[in-house]
Amino acid sequence: MDENRSETVEREIDLKVIFDVLRRNVLPIILVTIIVAGMALVGSMFFLPKQYEAYATLIVNNEKKDSSPVNSNEIVAAQSLADVYAIIIKSDTVLQKVIDDLKLNITYEELSKAISVSSVNNTQVIRISMRNTDKDFAKKVIADVIDVSPQIIKDKVDAGSVKRIDDARFENDGNPVSPSLSRNTLLGALVGLILILVIVFLKEFLNNTFKTEDDVMRTLHIPLLGVIPVIDEREFSK
Repeated sequence: MDENRSETVEREIDLKVIFDVLRRNVLPIILVTIIVAGMALVGSMFFLPKQYEAYATLIVNNEKKDSSPVNSNEIVAAQSLADVYAIIIKSDTVLQKVIDDLKLNITYEELSKAISVSSVNNTQVIRISMRNTDKDFAKKVIADVIDVSPQIIKDKVDAGSVKRIDDARFENDGNPVSPSLSRNTLLGALVGLILILVIVFLKEFLNNTFKTEDDVMRTLHIPLLGVIPVIDEREFSK
């Protein structure tokens, strides 16, 4: 029982020390956090390259022999075809033709890494997107991809059709999608907070001087008999 009580008292003392350190250093903690967050914001605005994203969507349909309504099995089959078509769209056959059409000075591997193709929420819809510092270039590439790919897919896969849902357009209304100012600012604030807390606590716990009456009693485990007051020289001269 006594051991549990002493452990509880020690925890309370430790928490008191921590809160006291934070209270005495609240101003530098706030200032450093704000400064580093501001540096992250300024760096993101003026030093990191802005990335724009262009995208377009296609829809996959199964080939139907009659006019009967589409059933769930046909939808599932179309979803599977969407994954196959996504692979074909990123293939050398499609992307090399895009490079030739637009006379791009990049390799197939470079274009393949720049373009993202995926089904939307595991549906029949395929989303093709590209990020680049030149938003007009990204839109031009995506526009050519959706022009070229349907015919190539039809020639390669005799199991359905793929049609354009919308033309190439910009994500985020043509505004940069990267860097994220809000995310980078929050990350900067977090880094600044962690940094100043580490510095404050290292400085505090590496300092082995007594600063308060509680420090004396807590460290030496003896009662405090008296304290020599600090006397203002002006008051002492009076």
